[in-house]
Amino acid sequence: MDLFEKLQANRGPLGSISHIDDNYYMFPMLEGEIAPRMQFKGKTVLTWSLNNYLGLANHPEVRKTDAEAATKYGLGYPMGARMMTGNTKYHHQLETELAEFVGKPAGLLLNYGYQGVLSIIDAVVGRKDVIVYDAECHACIIDGVRLHMGKRFVYPHNDINNLEVQLKRAEKITKETGGGILVITEGVFGMSGNTGDLKGIVALKKKYDFRLFVDDAHGFGTMGEKGGGTAQHYGVTDAVDLYFATFAKSMASIGGFLASDPKVLDVLKYNLRSQIFAKSLPLAIVLGNLKRLELIKKHPEFKENLWKVVNALQSGLKEMGLNIGTTKSPVTPVVLSGDPYEAANLMKDLRSNYNIFCSAVAYPVVPKGTIIVRIIPTAVHTLEDVKQTLKVFETIKEKLHDGVYLKEGEKGATLLET
Repeated sequence: MDLFEKLQANRGPLGSISHIDDNYYMFPMLEGEIAPRMQFKGKTVLTWSLNNYLGLANHPEVRKTDAEAATKYGLGYPMGARMMTGNTKYHHQLETELAEFVGKPAGLLLNYGYQGVLSIIDAVVGRKDVIVYDAECHACIIDGVRLHMGKRFVYPHNDINNLEVQLKRAEKITKETGGGILVITEGVFGMSGNTGDLKGIVALKKKYDFRLFVDDAHGFGTMGEKGGGTAQHYGVTDAVDLYFATFAKSMASIGGFLASDPKVLDVLKYNLRSQIFAKSLPLAIVLGNLKRLELIKKHPEFKENLWKVVNALQSGLKEMGLNIGTTKSPVTPVVLSGDPYEAANLMKDLRSNYNIFCSAVAYPVVPKGTIIVRIIPTAVHTLEDVKQTLKVFETIKEKLHDGVYLKEGEKGATLLET
C-alpha cells in the first residue's frame, strides 16, 4: 500500500473523529490576553485549561523583559547549535540558577522538554542497560523508552512492590550484561495529578543499584516549600539522580532543563542529540526565563495564591460528591462515568452554555466508561471563579446522571451535532 493511502486508511484514535471537529473540540482557538477569562468562538469563557500555574504569562515584568530582550537581540541570536556558535553567558547563568533553585549542583538547558527527555534517555542508557518505568509516565518518556535498544520493564502506577519485582528481573540481566538500571517516574502525573512515590522508590536504593530519573514538569514551581519541585516536597532531592523540568508549565514559557551531578552533565551535553543537532534556545527566551525564575523566588505568594485556589476548588468538588481521584497537586481531574459521545456533549455544554472552558478526555485516553474533565487552577484565578465553576459542575453532574448527554435515540439531546 502507498504510505499516504495507509495514513488515510488508519488515521489513529483521534484522527478518526476529526470529521466532527471545527476547532471546537480539538485545536480550539482561545483568543485575547492569557488570563482566566479569554475569548472562544466570540464569547468570554472562564478558562481552566492553561498551564500557567503561577500566573507569569502576562505578568508586567515578564512582558517587559520579553519585549526588551526581543527588541535588543531578536529571536535569532545566538545563531547556531549551542555546542558550535549558540552559547552565551546568560545560558550558563540560567542553568546555574535553576540548579540552585531545585537543590542540585549543576544544570543543563534543553530547547524543548519533549525532545530533551527523549535525548536524555537515549544518552544515558545503552543496549546492555535496563529501563524500569511507571506505567502512567508521559508520552515523552514512553517514546524515549521505545528508542531503547535494551530491555525495559514497566510497573503498575506507583506499585512499589511490583517495582521491586521488576528491579529483580533487571538485576539478573545487568549481572550478565554488565549494564546498569535506570528507573523513570514523574514527580506529578499530569492527568491524575497524583505524585510519584518518590520515597518508596528511593527506599529501594538500599537494596538495588539503580539511577533515578524524575520528570517533574508539573511539580517544578508548584510543589515543595519553596517551589523547588516534588523531590523537595518529599525531602529526597539528593536521591534523585536526574531531575528534569520544563518551562512550559510554571514558567509559562518554552524550553526545559536537566539538573544533576556536574560530571554527568558534562558528558550529556556532548551527547544529547536534541541539543547538539538543534539551534540553541534564543537569548530572548533565556532572558525571559531568568526574569520568570527571579519572580518565582522573590514572590512566594504566587505559589500560595495558587494553592488557595487549588484547595478551595478541590474541597468544593469533593463536598458535592464528585470524584477527583488521588490528586496531590494543582492538577484537578473530575472523574465521571460516560462514553466518548457523552464527553463531547458535556464539553460542548460547558463551553457553549456555561462559558466554562476546560478539557475532557474519554476512551481510548482513559478506560472505557470513564470521562475525565481536567481542571488546571492558576495563581491568577479567584475564589469567585471557583464558586462559579462549582455551581456549574453541580448541574453537569445532575445532567450526566439524568442521561442528558446520551446519543439521540437513547435519551436526551444531541448537542454534538448542533
